[in-house]
Order: sequence, then structure tokens, then C-alpha cells
Amino acid sequence: MAEAVHGSEKKGWIGEDWLSLILGLVIFTISLGAFQGNHFLGWGAKMGVWTEAGKAISPISSKFKGVEGEITAIDGQKITLKDSKGKSSTVTDANAGQYQVGQQYKKAGMSPLTSLIVTFLFALVIMTLGAVALGANVPRFALAFTLIFWFAYLCWFLGHYALIAATKEQATKMGLGWSMSMTGEFGYIIALLLGLIIGNFFPGLTKAMKEAARPELFIKTGIVIMGAGLGIKAAQSFGLASNIMFRGFCAIVEAYLIYWALVYYIARKYFRFSREWAAPLASGISICGVSAAIATGGAIRARPVVPIMVSSLVVIFVAVEMVMLPIIAKFFLWNEPLVAGAWMGLAVKSDGGAIASGAITDAMIRAQAADVAGINYAEGWVTMTATTVKMFIDIFIGIWAFLLAYIWVAKIDVRPGQKVSAGEIWNRFPKFVIGYALTFAIMIVICWPAATKIGPVEDEINRAKAEVVSLEKQLATADAAAQPALARELDEAKAKEKGLSASIADANATISSAGMVSRQGDVFRGIFFLLCFFTIGLVSNFKKLMEEGIGRLALVYVVSLFGFIIWIGLFISWLFFHGVKPPTV
Repeated sequence: MAEAVHGSEKKGWIGEDWLSLILGLVIFTISLGAFQGNHFLGWGAKMGVWTEAGKAISPISSKFKGVEGEITAIDGQKITLKDSKGKSSTVTDANAGQYQVGQQYKKAGMSPLTSLIVTFLFALVIMTLGAVALGANVPRFALAFTLIFWFAYLCWFLGHYALIAATKEQATKMGLGWSMSMTGEFGYIIALLLGLIIGNFFPGLTKAMKEAARPELFIKTGIVIMGAGLGIKAAQSFGLASNIMFRGFCAIVEAYLIYWALVYYIARKYFRFSREWAAPLASGISICGVSAAIATGGAIRARPVVPIMVSSLVVIFVAVEMVMLPIIAKFFLWNEPLVAGAWMGLAVKSDGGAIASGAITDAMIRAQAADVAGINYAEGWVTMTATTVKMFIDIFIGIWAFLLAYIWVAKIDVRPGQKVSAGEIWNRFPKFVIGYALTFAIMIVICWPAATKIGPVEDEINRAKAEVVSLEKQLATADAAAQPALARELDEAKAKEKGLSASIADANATISSAGMVSRQGDVFRGIFFLLCFFTIGLVSNFKKLMEEGIGRLALVYVVSLFGFIIWIGLFISWLFFHGVKPPTV
């Protein structure tokens, strides 16, 4: 999407696509320190559902949080505490030997405000370095990014207010009689709406933020980071992940064959567009928005104005889809979560919009399923499905552009010596997909051995626990003659459970560290998603687009998108993902 705004600027030594890959990998690499116990990004500000504003934000890592409670156990430098609510936690303290069981323990942590400011400063520094690489005006970029960050984060804060975000279970715990149950991801929608208001009614403020209004850079960077968390989930449930990948591949092949042909036919037959307009329009509406429109325009040598106009339309209608489709999915597809995820991937016509819509849908459907049916689906599977479908679409953009280039050169617009080189296809390939694949694959490789070891042993542990409970009940009611034998069996069962737990201690530690890697990255993944939503709204200037004569193109977009693309996408999603459920927790 940002390509439509900044894509023609090539003053730096790198483009946004490569930069997003680099930035995402830098953040991911820093977070890998968690495997050595170093939470380098542990100060990252995590937003929670709140009723008291002062308690909304906290550092993501317990190493940066304050703790207080009664000491219940001391093991070396590890101190186990029980807080006022009876919840246990463990902290590491080099001076643990100075304490005794039964004493009160208190450790001050980083304040919420400090956590937020450090998070902002880190984001500002890393994005400003990126601006240098892009050849942007650095002072203007820094000011613009600062304004965008705080406007967007205010929306994130408001979106997590309990009356808006709390699920029914959370509302009950907080003593609320009612809430909208929209989850904290509703902050994305608030950010989008605020961006639209500023972008269309406050031109001076919009101009001040223009230099950093790069939604595609933000979302692609977030997607690279997101690969790590999805890689962990895939390692833990590889069978289902493989199923999703296969079904996602089948679904996008169907979508390409149906979507593109229909849109192209309607644009040519009923709206009398030339081939130069109809092909990029069909790719932009039916495949993947900006990237597909630009790749197609380049492949057929269309005038630059053609893909730019289509890209502008994508920005507008992605905003509409991101508001509309997750809400529809929440109420009508909560019992088919992966159908909803695939639908986001097929129907929302941009990388950023599709993945971010998948994240919103993930949260909304999990909340709805828990509220309506008491089903607690594991987080991330709807998002992973949307991402997988969209990633396959991105991969095929280059192939599709190559096919169109061949058809145009060989059949439609035959000109001596004209061809599209393999190098140009590579230039059109979305590079951030490489980063997503890398973070995804690295975490699978790291976590796969541990996950495959834990699964079977956990089943044995659960059986051992059930045996312990059964023996304890028998022992409580047994006569004196039977008690010694039952006591021995109970001791053996407890020893077995303890031994099994010890056998996977290292594997559990690996998965736990991987979780911290993911959580640290997720702080910034969420922020980049948030900035994407806000800046999508910011660059959607309806009046300017109408002045440029986009109305006729918009009509084709409306007819195609709402007339059949959304609904065919829903049918294809249902066809390939119906009955496939995420794991429950």
C-alpha cells in the first residue's frame, strides 16, 4: 500500500521491501537472546485489558516486572512466591540465600511509563535508521513517526478499555456487568478510523506525518517478526500446520483460476476497459492488491498511472474490509475458525490488511467461542491460516506476472525484442516473504525436537497423574490391611510422574524460552500492525482520488469485490477448511 505513496522514491540504497525484511530479522535476532536467559527486549510495553489506566501497561518479561509475595520455597537462586491472590511465581535473585521461607519478598520493577517510553525510543531509533537507508528526510521522518506512534498508541490504549475489550469471562473477573467483548485488537479499528479522519479532514496534520506514513513497511516488518510465533505453534502441532499449508495451497490455486478471469471479463465486457487497465485491475482486485497490480503493470508494460490508480483503490477498500469482515466472521464463523482465517487471506486484498484482519478475527473468534460455547481455541491458528493463504498468493505473484508477461509478449502485444527477464520477476517478488519464511523455519528447527519429545511424555504424565488421584481416593477409604500396598503403589506412581517430568525438563525449558522469544517480538509485531492500520487510514484521501477520476474504477471494484469475490472466497475457504479445528487449551 505504501508503494502507492512512496514507491516512486528511490533516493536511498534500499527499498521498503528489503528494509522490512532486514528490520524484522534484526528484532527477531535480538529476541533470540532469550534462549540464553537474556531478555534484551523484555522491557517492551505490553498492553492489557484495563479498568485502571495506570495498570494497562507492563513490561513483557517478568525480569522487568515488580513482584511481591510470601516466600514458599528457595532453590539456589530461585525463589518461589505466593501473592495475595494465592498465585505462585518464581523469581531469580543472586541474594536468595539471605531470605527464608515464610518471609515477605518485594522487588521493584520498571514502571509502565518507562516501559512505554523505552519501547517508543527503540522503535524510533530502528525506524529512523531504516529511513536513512531509504533516503528519506530524517528529521521529517522522526517527527512524523513520533506523531504516528503516539496517535496510534492512544488508539491501542483506548481499544483495550475493559468495557470495549473484555470478554465475558474477563468482565466477570473484573466485576463488570457488561462489555462489548471486542478484545484489545479493536484498537486496530480505532486507529484505522482516526487515521481516516485525520487523512481526510486535517490536511496540515496529514502532511506533517506523510514522511513516515508507510503502511506496507510497517506491516511487512510485523509479518517477518510474526513468523517466529507461528513457527513455534507449527512445531507444537505440526500435523495440523501441514494440513493448513496443503489446504492453503489448494485454496489459492482455485482463487487464481476463478477470481482473475471473472474480474478481467467484467472489466472488459461490461465496463469497456482496455487490456492495459483490465489486467492490473483484475490482479489488484482478485489477487493481492498493490503488489499484484504493480507486478502485472510491469509485466505488461502498462503506463505507471495504471497500477498506481489500482493501488489507491486497494488502500480504500482494504480499510472497508478490515472493519467489516472480522465482525461478520465473529458472529457467523466462530464455530469454523480456520474457514474465517482462510477467508481473510483470500478476500482482503493486501498483505497487511489480510494478516492484520486475520489477527483481529483470531482474537474475536476465540472470545466468541469461549463466550458462546466455552471452547478455548489456541491463539494464533486463525492468523496462521490467513497468513499461509496470503503467503502462497504472494509467492504466486511472480509466477502470475511471468505468465501474463509471456501472454502479452507472445499473443497480445507482440513487439520485436520485448520480454520480461527473470531478474525483473525477482525484483517484483515480495522480499518480506523470505523473512517470514526464515523466522518461521528457524523456530520450527529449534522447537521441533523439544516439541516432539514433550508430546508423548505429557500423555504419560497425564495418565500418571490420573493414577495418583485414583490411588489417593482409594487410600482414603481403604481398610488398614490394604493401606500399605496402596501407599507403595501411590509412591511409585508419584515417582513415575516426577521422573517423567524430569525427563522433559530441558525440552520444556526450550519451549518456554521460545515463548519468550515470540512474546518479545510480538510487542513490536503488534506495534507495527497498529501503525499500519493508522497509516492506511492516513493515506486514504477520498476527495483526491475522486478528482483523479477513480470513480469508474471504483465501480468495477465494488461490483467485483462485494458481488462475488468475498463470497467465492468464503465458499472456497469453507470447501478446504470446513471441519478443521485449531487445538484447544
